[in-house]
Amino acid sequence: QVALVESGGGLVQAGGSLRLSCVASGDTLGINIFAWYRQPVGKRRELVAEITPSGTRYGDSVKGRFTISRDNAPNTAYLQMNSLRPADTAVYLCKAEGIGRQFTHFVSWGRGTQVTISS
Repeated sequence: QVALVESGGGLVQAGGSLRLSCVASGDTLGINIFAWYRQPVGKRRELVAEITPSGTRYGDSVKGRFTISRDNAPNTAYLQMNSLRPADTAVYLCKAEGIGRQFTHFVSWGRGTQVTISS
């Protein structure tokens, strides 16, 4: 079982920046994919950014403003968010996919961190 804990959310003014962190803990042989999703109130969850061994990809609305990165020791993912807009307001959730100690594939989700951007 791999647990994810997000942090770094908060309230900032439009144009500001935030850096989210996602720390993974538990038994794993490796995490291949980290991703950040967001879900505004009353809307569907959408992909914000993903990092894999092949590279990174971003949702169209955040390209050029957000950057995803990771550290392998410990297993941590980051989301640097710049030039924030009120439309970025949402709960941001971290997702990790990898191989567990029993050589089984796992997908884990964090509980999310609230990001609120004021105009």
